[in-house]
Amino acid sequence: MKYARLCAALLTLTLAPTALAQPYRVVTEEWAPYNFQQDGEIVGIATEIVRAIMTRTGDNFELELLPSMRAGLELRQRPHTVMFSMFRTTERESLFKWVGPLLNEAIYPYQRADAKPVNSLEQLYAAPRITTRHAGLVPASLEGMGFGNLDKSATSTRQLYQMLLAGRTDIIVGDTDTGVAHYSAQLGIAPGTLRRIPIQLLHAPLYIAFSLDSEDQVVDAWSDALEQLRGEGELQRILDRYQPVAQAPTPTD
Repeated sequence: MKYARLCAALLTLTLAPTALAQPYRVVTEEWAPYNFQQDGEIVGIATEIVRAIMTRTGDNFELELLPSMRAGLELRQRPHTVMFSMFRTTERESLFKWVGPLLNEAIYPYQRADAKPVNSLEQLYAAPRITTRHAGLVPASLEGMGFGNLDKSATSTRQLYQMLLAGRTDIIVGDTDTGVAHYSAQLGIAPGTLRRIPIQLLHAPLYIAFSLDSEDQVVDAWSDALEQLRGEGELQRILDRYQPVAQAPTPTD
């Protein structure tokens, strides 16, 4: 009897790690400078944070870059799926399990500096055209705010800047200040060419989202690893490599 119990205990110990170490699918979208592809490799602020977390937890999940809508669909419908980086909003709160915050970010509209300045919400509503991405949180939020002058023809963030510079639109909405700085450098946009309109349209922290079926042990391990990175200053060092003025946020519930 003692031998049987010993064998059963050993079998349980042998199988336990396998039960907890179920493979996770980690997906992201093209959203520079947080997560994007460069020279065939997925890089960016959030990507480096996720890789650093997995180094701490011992996970070796492969990262996949998918179109934005497909990545979100995978997170909602496929078991054991992780997506980064996502705005944690009230509407999304109960849909996923969360690890973060990674960054606190806000989205403002931008116009050309040589255009007539727009400074109020009323002027935004009256603008001839506001161009944004064809799908995603930003256009959905703007529609929810009652904007009836949206042009959702842009299929990429880069295209937003190209349309604005070419005079094909008056105002663009779709990027954080960190993103504007990144694309300005990538596209050779001279300082002073773009003007931030002083109206905050969206503000939320960026998080890593886990599908609801994810094991709490895994989510907690990632959360603990993130806080270790934060406490040791590694999170801020990652941010500094992309934008020296970026500040790692303190944890929030």
